[in-house]
Amino acid sequence: MMKSLKTGENHKQIKKETYSRRDFLKRSSVALTSTALASQTVFAVDTAPKKIRIGVVGGGFGCSFQWHEHPDCVVEAVSDLRPERRERLMKTYKCEKAYDSLEELVKDDNIDAVAIFTDGPLHVQHVVEAMKHGKHAISAVPAAYGTMEQAELLYETVKKYGLTYMMAETSYYQLPTISARKFYEAGKFGDLYYCESEYQHDGLESLYVINGERTWRYGMAPMHYPTHCTAHLVGVTGERLTEVVCHGWGDDSPYLKDNVYDNPFWNGSAMFKTDRGHGFRVNVWWKGAHRGCERAQWIGDKMSFYTDHPNGLGPVIVRKGQQTETDDAGYVRNLPQFEKYVQPEWWKTDMLPESLRHDSGHHGSHTFLTHEFVDALTHDRRPTVDVYEALAYTVPGIIAHQSALHKGEWMKIPQYVRPA
Repeated sequence: MMKSLKTGENHKQIKKETYSRRDFLKRSSVALTSTALASQTVFAVDTAPKKIRIGVVGGGFGCSFQWHEHPDCVVEAVSDLRPERRERLMKTYKCEKAYDSLEELVKDDNIDAVAIFTDGPLHVQHVVEAMKHGKHAISAVPAAYGTMEQAELLYETVKKYGLTYMMAETSYYQLPTISARKFYEAGKFGDLYYCESEYQHDGLESLYVINGERTWRYGMAPMHYPTHCTAHLVGVTGERLTEVVCHGWGDDSPYLKDNVYDNPFWNGSAMFKTDRGHGFRVNVWWKGAHRGCERAQWIGDKMSFYTDHPNGLGPVIVRKGQQTETDDAGYVRNLPQFEKYVQPEWWKTDMLPESLRHDSGHHGSHTFLTHEFVDALTHDRRPTVDVYEALAYTVPGIIAHQSALHKGEWMKIPQYVRPA
């Protein structure tokens, strides 16, 4: 069950579940704590005794990954409800086997794992269906959509079946986030006491209606889609978001008057408190005079890192300076050191197998997500964004939206504690 996290609380030890479908997988001694999940560990590839045979569901976003390029993976089958999308999946992954639905695909005994890129509100339902049939699962974001009941069902399902779940959160593997994680692990920030993240996507309503029919995105609440932001802090430091106050903004748009989510907001702006007492500001905005971005800035007492800004400023590092200057009021202040940061293309490195060392979607993150899921299965280890991490990214947004609906009420965020 979910637990409230209190400062200084000793987390209850939970007996580690056994895994029921991994006899064919190579065992290893890798044991990852929540802190180690943020590491940049590189695992061997093409060493598994059996390749992972994956089924890919969802011919939209699902075509954006590289399962067929991984040396330890074979695309066994694909599925989409729409014939044209099934054809697209088959062409993308050079796969001749297709099913009309996920419910049919998961019955295929040749499939070890399912990549679920279906509509957001269906992710949990489809993970449950996959695991009922003995399949590991990776899903698009968010892990759970809109309610704590969904989050609880996902948690209980993964716990019940003892199978691997991973959320394909692109912000965890964005090139700047990898850099921030490396800075953090090296102690460059000093005390990383504050972070800001923003996901700005004006014009999203173009996806609300397709062929005259409302899609699942119609009127969706901004804070129900928080993971592109929350991953920027939780996925770098490992800390957890424990409390939140959030304010929403909407207008008289018909999208906000009549939607299945009863959502009145285009934009959500939240301030979170972490279990280390740090502040974390998150903006998820669907409308306004702003430019699109998925970016963050990490502020420490020794160094800060700002990713590129949509108004034209590239990534920069600010270091605490030793010299001083006088401000326009005559007061002395420290003069920080300001330097341009040349973003490394981490996908060119041995963090990935050679076949995946190329650029990909969402700031180079897709090849990393592909490799992480396959490699976690072949080496019998937890993926970086396992169910506990996924809920730590997702649940804060669910509670933030509730805060906004209650006119900015300060609320506690439930926690899901990983077994020791």
